[in-house]
Amino acid sequence: MQKYLIIGLGNIGAQYENTRHNIGFKVVEEVAKKVDAKFSPSNFGEVAQFKYKARPVTLLKPNTYMNLSGDAVRFWMKKENISLENIFVITDDLNLPFGTIRMRGKGSDGGHNGLKDIQNKVGGQNYARLRFGVGNEFSEGKQVDYVLGDWSAEENEKMNERLSLAADAALSFIFQGLGNTMNQYNGK
Repeated sequence: MQKYLIIGLGNIGAQYENTRHNIGFKVVEEVAKKVDAKFSPSNFGEVAQFKYKARPVTLLKPNTYMNLSGDAVRFWMKKENISLENIFVITDDLNLPFGTIRMRGKGSDGGHNGLKDIQNKVGGQNYARLRFGVGNEFSEGKQVDYVLGDWSAEENEKMNERLSLAADAALSFIFQGLGNTMNQYNGK
């Protein structure tokens, strides 16, 4: 039986909870809500485990901070014996308009330190990822402030719908595979 590891990237701590950089956490929390799974503290983060259409799934919110996410991913891949093609990483993307979803089966880290660390620790770029657009409405030199900033009122109005769509894409990856999921959700 193939097992799956769905990782939402973010930073721990109340000061980061509702920031753009923590959208990965928000998406996996939405997945957990849809399947009635509960997160609990464990090694390298908070984990929720469940079966989706008879497939074992581990949801992970690493507690390593964004830039060291690879340690948590590597640990859970080994602990649960999950292959690289069955991991799905959810992260923020400055190059996409707010709420836009883009999935790929492999690729560069695109300058994202969380993805860079995962790639270094798991041995390559050949893992699926969902990038959730956070937009780039910031002035020069203000990128860090922007990604660590809270969502605008307009973004918050649309957030539930966008989170639900991203969570559906994560669940689709488990059952329908990456190709079908990309065809159905990319660019939405």
